[in-house]
Amino acid sequence: MKFVLAFYGTRGDVEPGVAVARELQRRGHDVCIAVPPDLMGFAEAAGLTAVAYGPDNQAWLEATRNLWARVFRNFWRIKEIQRLLREAREPGTKAWAEMSETLTSLTDTADSLVTGMSYQELAANVAEFRDMPLATLLWFPNRVNGRLFPALPAPLVRSAMKVYEWLVWRGVKTSEDTQRRELGLPKATSP
Repeated sequence: MKFVLAFYGTRGDVEPGVAVARELQRRGHDVCIAVPPDLMGFAEAAGLTAVAYGPDNQAWLEATRNLWARVFRNFWRIKEIQRLLREAREPGTKAWAEMSETLTSLTDTADSLVTGMSYQELAANVAEFRDMPLATLLWFPNRVNGRLFPALPAPLVRSAMKVYEWLVWRGVKTSEDTQRRELGLPKATSP
């Protein structure tokens, strides 16, 4: 089988994907992994075919660092916080179309797509477009569940996680809608 893996983020986000890709390759599968440009050497050193996927991590990390440094100084200024959030998301949303093109091209002859948590919506849209199976690799409890904080009531934790998931989805919805339109898919109506 031919697998395409798409992992974006820091080394801690990408390393689980590299481990899975190596194991798939060891078992005789054809494997290609898409990773941030600054982690291509890491993936290639593991013996994998790597393709640049998204912007260099430094732009994203700098925007995030600036956000948190400024949020705590201005937490009472709602408009300022909204502007900072937009600025922090900008490197990722600007890269969405390019990342979609890369992944769409890589999956042309693939049998399955595996992704990490970052940009999983983007990968899900490509998998839907290609009508291929998609697996999301989670290496910590990130899906809605009641066990994330055992000291709190499970219904409260599940509700909070649903709200978080919805907020993240709202943050990328414009980029996702554009991608889905370009792929000829209907608009997404929920996370």
